[in-house]
Amino acid sequence: MMTELEPQEKKRLWFELGLVAALSLGQSAIYAIVRLADISTRGPISDAQAKLNTSLNPRPGFDLIYQLFDIGFTLVPVALALYLLTRDQGAGHLSARLGVDGHRVRDLGQGTLIFLIIGIGTLGVYAGGRALGITAEVQPANLGDHWWTVPVLLLAAAKNGILEEVIIFGFGAERLRRLGYGPWTIIIGLAVFRASYHLYQGIGPFIGNVAMGLIFGWYFMRRGRLMPLVWAHFIIDAVGFLAPGVLTLVDSR
Repeated sequence: MMTELEPQEKKRLWFELGLVAALSLGQSAIYAIVRLADISTRGPISDAQAKLNTSLNPRPGFDLIYQLFDIGFTLVPVALALYLLTRDQGAGHLSARLGVDGHRVRDLGQGTLIFLIIGIGTLGVYAGGRALGITAEVQPANLGDHWWTVPVLLLAAAKNGILEEVIIFGFGAERLRRLGYGPWTIIIGLAVFRASYHLYQGIGPFIGNVAMGLIFGWYFMRRGRLMPLVWAHFIIDAVGFLAPGVLTLVDSR
């Protein structure tokens, strides 16, 4: 049975939760909401484009440097979240709780299975959203043709998987659990939060990410392991970034 937290402890947990969110996915959610308002007041959402992995400099060498800096600094809030969790729980307990305790083959296998389930659904939601005019045209790879393009796209996919799953479940779910919220309140709340920072892609991806969040949340609350979700997210993004023609094929139908 969970003990009642002191008011000061509750304030500390909420402050840390808000701070980490404001430095990472919460900030993205605010920008995504404004972006959706922008594109929806310009014309049909389906006419808009959502470009991912865009070039940051016209000179390839500096573009690579900027891309690596962007990936690295984006992961700083993850380091902050893990520090805060380690301070409360200890490194050993945290490793076991998050599922980073050495079961690499099993975690990869389960992550691949989750990818297969989510991946098919993602294409269906994207196709349906485009047909209904509630989803922007997603262009997942816009870095140009350089020797470093594929490695950077893979790093970007890894960054997304680590950032989102550690912040949402590794940190967010743990904090909300300590604050006394029940499993399904946490699962649904975090699923909506995950979907909110995808609103710049339109309503369709919002719905799809709510569904993805519910599946991910159910798995994490049941299994208590984070790495399969990181693997699944990495594979989903890696395939999307390296095979953008799949979305083009869906769009052309």
